[in-house]
Amino acid sequence: MNKVYIKARAKVNLSLEILDKREDNYHNLKSVFQKINLYDEIYIYKSKNDDFELETNIEELNSKDNIIYKAYIKLKKRFRAISGVKVILNKRIPMQAGLAGGSTDCASFILGMNKLFNLNLSKKEITDLGSSLGADVVPCMYNKAVLAEGIGNVITKINTNFKYYILVVKPEISCNTKEMYNKLDSKQRSFKIDVAENLINALENNNIELLANNLYNSFEEVVDAKSIKDELINNNALGALLSGSGSCVFGIFRNKEDVKFAYKNLKDKYKTYICNSYNSSRGKIL
Repeated sequence: MNKVYIKARAKVNLSLEILDKREDNYHNLKSVFQKINLYDEIYIYKSKNDDFELETNIEELNSKDNIIYKAYIKLKKRFRAISGVKVILNKRIPMQAGLAGGSTDCASFILGMNKLFNLNLSKKEITDLGSSLGADVVPCMYNKAVLAEGIGNVITKINTNFKYYILVVKPEISCNTKEMYNKLDSKQRSFKIDVAENLINALENNNIELLANNLYNSFEEVVDAKSIKDELINNNALGALLSGSGSCVFGIFRNKEDVKFAYKNLKDKYKTYICNSYNSSRGKIL
């Protein structure tokens, strides 16, 4: 095998509860992640050169600050069998948007490298590597709804194949995750919200109303998403929420006709993406 191709799917957070800050500066969290059918395309090729090459349609990503490159370095230090690689990244997921675009690319790259070079990494080894690179990387290794806890490294699969419609709205602003965490840390907060069990019940029983009524995101304390949420609700969304640390806001819809109606009314004002929930029976990306 000389190459692999992967669809690195975006996520939305149906819930995101940011809990206490740890001594290592990470935050404990509790979040219901939902993969969606918006994705980046990644091609990984073995290279004759003992180096890393990235070709992408987003020029600013072509640097050694790229999280994919950081994953490559960690893998190459550990496995002598890894040669150079060429990565082609066709970026479709908007950046600094709360959709885990960078994290899902990194997760897909790790799993792709495991397959391409027959590394035979264990689940623990993959989890440890992923969590060392970012809190969203490990949840993004599952192509289905999951409950993520700890620093995103404790995963519980949710038994669901529920397909529902989502409209993702990307305003012109972008949100830097580190800055949003700093803003959240500066506030006096309570940690008593717990909607995850209701969301899991909704996903397992295909209950769209219960799902829409239990959306929650701690970052809405520091990111103003109200106006876009109101626009989505006024255009037939059953519920709406900021995803991740922003800036994207998404709405949940009962059917295809309703989501198309909202898309038609909002597409000239914002970048908008009609999506649906994605729950692979296999769960993992590869």
